[in-house]
Amino acid sequence: MQSYEVEVKALLGSAQRAQELRDALKSIDPNTQILSHNRQLNHYFEGGTLEKLCDVMVVHLSEHTLEKLRDFAKRAKKFSVRTRDKDNIVLLVIKASVGDDTSENGVTRMELEEHLPFTINELDDLVLEAGFTYQAKWSREREEYLVDGINVCLDKNAGYGYLAEFEIVVDDAAQLGSARVKIDEFMRKVGTVELPQDRLERMFSFYNAHWPEYYGTDKIFTIE
Repeated sequence: MQSYEVEVKALLGSAQRAQELRDALKSIDPNTQILSHNRQLNHYFEGGTLEKLCDVMVVHLSEHTLEKLRDFAKRAKKFSVRTRDKDNIVLLVIKASVGDDTSENGVTRMELEEHLPFTINELDDLVLEAGFTYQAKWSREREEYLVDGINVCLDKNAGYGYLAEFEIVVDDAAQLGSARVKIDEFMRKVGTVELPQDRLERMFSFYNAHWPEYYGTDKIFTIE
């Protein structure tokens, strides 16, 4: 019933490094093209419970999605709730950690995404009604590619600058290990290095503490 994602991030920094990644994707598959180029707003929440979110969202979600959300509520020790506006397509996004990873930035996670007929602010109000509070608001410009069975996202994030994400989604937790090996091999081919989790957490914490300075801007900070 659940889907799982393996997602590894690489901090690129400069526009030049972003172009080098585009070129490397083309070298692996000369037919590589952008599948999507979009602008996103992502609002992160904290402090509530998935049980209460189920209660509030029961009239808005499909029965299949509610079943997944209830399963999250039973199984997840750590979870992340966010809303997303992707070129006016509004999504409720919930990610729950698998193992010891964080639910916000971990490598292996269960995930749920549901398209809803709201503005992002209207969906935010429902999440807030469920007892959550804002953690931070993020903005980014994203290019999406599919190369060798791997979803590659090239992001220009407020605060972070250029960041790449390499993702495989599977429907069986037993496939997580092989998916991670495939991503590691692919990243070596394109010349990128995984952003260590401890540094990513420091970056995430800094942004959360200062997000009003960066949200919707091109400003970038550096955290080692």
